[in-house]
Amino acid sequence: MHTSAAIITGASEGLGKFMAIEMASRGYHLVLVALPGTGLPQLAQFLIKNFSICAHYFEMDLTEVDNCVALFQSLRTQHIQADILINNAGIGNNDWFDDKCICFYAKQITLNVMAPVVLTRLFIDHPCHAKQRYILNVGSLGGIFVVPKKGVYGATKSFIRHFTKSLQIELRNTNISISLLSPGGINTKPELLVLHDSLKGISRVTVLEPEVVAKKAIDGMFKGKKEIIPGIFNRIFVWLKGLLPNIIQEMIIHRNMKNVL
Repeated sequence: MHTSAAIITGASEGLGKFMAIEMASRGYHLVLVALPGTGLPQLAQFLIKNFSICAHYFEMDLTEVDNCVALFQSLRTQHIQADILINNAGIGNNDWFDDKCICFYAKQITLNVMAPVVLTRLFIDHPCHAKQRYILNVGSLGGIFVVPKKGVYGATKSFIRHFTKSLQIELRNTNISISLLSPGGINTKPELLVLHDSLKGISRVTVLEPEVVAKKAIDGMFKGKKEIIPGIFNRIFVWLKGLLPNIIQEMIIHRNMKNVL
């Protein structure tokens, strides 16, 4: 059993939920963060009962910067040390740009960009006696490839990619290891199952189950990998991107996204 805890944002569903289960199965205490009314207390009780760990939970909206600060203040007050931060919370979408309102994009950018930056800064200053600490930022292949109907989402993940890689250089002589998770499609919600089922050929085989991605992400984080790309086809795509001209890349995207477009 580990003495300190892992903070997981967006922990109540999807990839965050499976990361919580994966960490609990390894004996880590948890600090779970998600929106109110998303089943967080029930998840915490499930993890406590099945893995005999401590699971603290905080129901809050991380688009409010004050809530990020309040989270770490609560950890200090309760003397909870955190040696792992998993910045997983985020808002995705699959819509034409003009189909979403300004408020949606403002919230998406705040949660996907501002929250991880603020939480990472607070985590670095949070008192912890662990010899080694870890940060795992959840990016996306959408931050590498230009994908129609995911313009703003992809831009936020591109930010996370740049932010993480910059911090890897800045923190290289510290006890904090920072990794970037860059997954492709993940079957986390019913609507995504429908979307992924409509894909054809190579695009379809790149989609992975959340429990598979969670395990590979946690394994990679503890190994100190700078970037974790689950799925052999996804890794091949990233490798090919550096070789193929932009016009060829666009042709491939249009061909494989044809049914969605």
